Amino acid sequence: MRNPRPHWYEAGLDHIWLPYAQMKTAASPLAAARTYGSRIVLDDGRELVDGVASWWTACHGYNHPHVAMAVALQLERIPHVMLGGLVHEQAATLARRLAAMLPGDLDHVFFSESGSVSVEVALKMAVQYWLNQGRRGRTRFVAFKGGYHGDTTGAMAVSDPGIGFHTEFKGLLPAHFVIDLPHDEESTAAFERFLERHADELAGIIVEPLVQGAGGMRFHDAEVLRRLRAGADRHELLLIFDEIFTGFGRTGEMFACEAAGVVPDIVTLSKALTGGTLPLAATVACAKVFDAFWSDDPTHALMHGPTYAGNALACAAANASLDLFEREPRIEQVAAIENALARDLAPCRDLPGIVDVRTKGAIGVVELAKIDDLAGLRRRFVEEGVFVRPFGSIVYLTPAFTIEPEDLALLTGAIMKVLGGKAEKKARKGKQAK
Repeated sequence: MRNPRPHWYEAGLDHIWLPYAQMKTAASPLAAARTYGSRIVLDDGRELVDGVASWWTACHGYNHPHVAMAVALQLERIPHVMLGGLVHEQAATLARRLAAMLPGDLDHVFFSESGSVSVEVALKMAVQYWLNQGRRGRTRFVAFKGGYHGDTTGAMAVSDPGIGFHTEFKGLLPAHFVIDLPHDEESTAAFERFLERHADELAGIIVEPLVQGAGGMRFHDAEVLRRLRAGADRHELLLIFDEIFTGFGRTGEMFACEAAGVVPDIVTLSKALTGGTLPLAATVACAKVFDAFWSDDPTHALMHGPTYAGNALACAAANASLDLFEREPRIEQVAAIENALARDLAPCRDLPGIVDVRTKGAIGVVELAKIDDLAGLRRRFVEEGVFVRPFGSIVYLTPAFTIEPEDLALLTGAIMKVLGGKAEKKARKGKQAK
């Protein structure tokens, strides 16, 4: 018999408004008691292998001692000071290290607390870049079908409304352009024609490089990004890479822009930046963008200032996370995960109702024609001892890079078992109906 729910759960659950949930009908959330490695321990004693690394953040697994120690030491010195008029070692060190790691002259780091806000800052930078040069009217962006950039207003406006997250807010959102990625000859020609017609009103182009995450884990190749760079250069547009999901090793290189050999003008970072411990984001601009703000005119300043920008605890965690990327074989681990996912998810192709199976870096995706009972599917995975969160029509894995091979096998085995059982159950129902 399972333990009763903890007192804090019953006392507090009615007061928590959960993300992405219809509170009246949503299944009760699981009560997490502690974490370690790639595992979540529930209050009732069950352990789940985490297949999604807490929304793609916990790249080193949970409770890594080096990150924990860095945060604990920082807490004794400075937990937080505002970056308005002050600066501290952790933020300065992190900015320097990010600038050194990113390609090209992406040298100027603006800190915020969340990925969505880092996108807002990038959009604001791009628009003001033109305003500071006296070129008005360049206030719109080109974004792409399947793209998702966050849930704040500006980020919603450059996300694909067809995904379904933001359709009810159409009248509120600024009007930007959402078109097809230039992935083949026809769409490339359409992209070029579009830029020819609209360049004078555009501030820039925003894209998730190599993988469109929340839009369905859709992959595209590096040539697409090279076409975007070439189009941006021809029409003097700024190119923004949203690497909130793809940054820090997820696609097989430290940053997706490296894999593509393309340097954007602005890049946004978050999620795995702190190794899944504390909220932090960064918007990093190239010299050309930064120089447009460098002026004796106070109106040319970037007037944006998150209260917890460059939080010292979060920056300490991020610096410790970067230490681990330097000291431990994370990119090699990602390559091993990619091989295992490709091998162990491949049999899913033989199951009825499967549209596609694909892998890139530490991302594995099984796409179904449709998922009729999303909540039921999620429950089945918990019953198999894994935490996997299907959405839309996909079941996906984005595990920690440090996951043990046995735990990764449990994840892929659970997907095969659950989806295989789903197909078998559907087949039985079909026979009974006849």
